[in-house]
Amino acid sequence: MPSLAEQLDRRQPLFKLADGIPWQVFEKEFGIYYSEEGRPAKPVRLMVGLLLLKQMFNVSDETVVAQWVQNPYWQYFCGMNEFQWELPCDPSDLVYFRRRIGEEGVTLILGLSASMHGERARETEVVIDTTAQEKNTTYPSDTKLYRKIITRCWKLADRNEVKLRRRYSKEVRRCRHALCKRCSWPICPCL
Repeated sequence: MPSLAEQLDRRQPLFKLADGIPWQVFEKEFGIYYSEEGRPAKPVRLMVGLLLLKQMFNVSDETVVAQWVQNPYWQYFCGMNEFQWELPCDPSDLVYFRRRIGEEGVTLILGLSASMHGERARETEVVIDTTAQEKNTTYPSDTKLYRKIITRCWKLADRNEVKLRRRYSKEVRRCRHALCKRCSWPICPCL
């Protein structure tokens, strides 16, 4: 039966990346966190590979584990020789692994993956994108927008000499105060 490496396309970027990463560095560095006693641990390459895939594809722990079963390139990337039909680990195992290797271990993984790109990984300038900054927008569900609409309608009625039978100003005020009691501010910003 042919191995997983023999069945896959060697031109795929993930296949090339799997062969380019020095996995033995991770085995050596993280081997100190493993013991010979107790339940057998998951291989270091599998756990580091899952962490890298999680970051590369921007998915959650649960998603990376679920997609790993369906994707032979992901399995090869994590060091499997044959296609696996079962989950590689419980998603919570990734949390425990991250805790075990600590911040230094995660920094090692990031640093080694960045160093693989050589000089291309070094940037002469850092560009900061501020498009993620919060905007000062008013949503249709905001109380102050409701108040603006009602006030605008009253002004339009006055300007066009439309006689309103009733303005409901007391009800509007009462509703405004009832809504603002929920926000528990001494002076409500919604008003």
